[in-house]
Amino acid sequence: MQNIIDELSWRGLIKNKVPGVENQLKKPTTMYIGFDPTSDSLHVGSLLPIIMLIHFQKKGHKSLALIGGSTGFIGDPSEKKDRRIFLSKKNLEKNSESIKNQILRLLKVYSKKIELLNNFDWIKNIPFIDFIREIGKYITVNQMISKDSVKKRIHNKKNGISFTEFSYSLIQGYDFLYLNQVKNCQLQVGGSDQWGNITTGIELIRKKTGKKVYGFTFPLITQSNGIKFGKSEKGENIWLDEKKTSPYKFYQFWMNLSDFEIEKYIKIYTFLSKEKIENLIFEHKKHPNRRFLQRKLANEITEWVHGNEISKKMIEITSILFGKKNKPLQLLNEKTFISIYNHIPHMFISYENFEKGIFLLDLLKKSGFFSSKSKANRALKENSIHLNQILVKENILIKKENIIGKKYILFQFGKKEFFIIKIE
Repeated sequence: MQNIIDELSWRGLIKNKVPGVENQLKKPTTMYIGFDPTSDSLHVGSLLPIIMLIHFQKKGHKSLALIGGSTGFIGDPSEKKDRRIFLSKKNLEKNSESIKNQILRLLKVYSKKIELLNNFDWIKNIPFIDFIREIGKYITVNQMISKDSVKKRIHNKKNGISFTEFSYSLIQGYDFLYLNQVKNCQLQVGGSDQWGNITTGIELIRKKTGKKVYGFTFPLITQSNGIKFGKSEKGENIWLDEKKTSPYKFYQFWMNLSDFEIEKYIKIYTFLSKEKIENLIFEHKKHPNRRFLQRKLANEITEWVHGNEISKKMIEITSILFGKKNKPLQLLNEKTFISIYNHIPHMFISYENFEKGIFLLDLLKKSGFFSSKSKANRALKENSIHLNQILVKENILIKKENIIGKKYILFQFGKKEFFIIKIE
């Protein structure tokens, strides 16, 4: 067996671990990671458990992916300040099917042998009275309220924890017990917010069967504001579904990572060897302004999530928008413009608006990119608006001659924001 602990450690993918897990992983081990279907799409934070599944499979272990069709009814209280909004059975089934397809598609690139399960298949058959009698007796209330996820909510007078959410870790613990008995699963892996749930399962198995099982966690990936990426957290997530986050925005998320973040993420989000990554980091530090690492990661992960063709389009669009302006926009073909229009924020305007011309600020207000004309005017005074890659310093009258190929006008705001208008 290859040493997976060393592999995951240098990548920064281990947060907490149960003593003895290193010895267990010297032999083939079955492990599992769970996914709660609280949304119809996974996000960039959800890629980490998928990456972990692949690492274990590649190192000779057996990986199980578990969709929480039943735990999704309850909602994990971990890292939550407020009570979850319960989803209907219909929505949960729809979400489960959607993320199942996403997981299978992502796993297919690296491993076709990872088994996918749904805990609703076994939880649905257990009567409530049997569950609390045969399972609940092994875990004390004292143990459950000692978990950080519970303690934080118990002392919150406004948004205390419901009995429903309180029972979540017990049901997740039962999943571990079931998989241990049916699949000989000896290890549960999850994000660091899952530590309390994982240890509940370990304790349940020890008390009920006398067996020793293990668990460890990996660090959570957070947004720039420090909030974790999560399906029900407030704030904007970077989704894997292109209908929720465009491939362009997805690609730019990786391109806009800081140098500090990129050195960490290139290890976490790729399967490149340690030697290869160290060489990439060395090259990047020679000319950090070229964003060599950011480009490498954006290319790799966009191709994995969205496919080769879309990845190529994102590379081309990024080169046009952010690269050296060696090729004027007027020389781009219609196919390229269509690709840009389809993948960045855009709108359609009738050609009639340009018969007599339309002032820049009026057009920007019409586009909806700025919430008010005054904000657009402020951006103009700050020299942060480009029209067709040319800096605009006053409220000019935009006429037909400003339209590229009689169809497009491209705006840039600051260094990173783009908006394209199509005229017909």
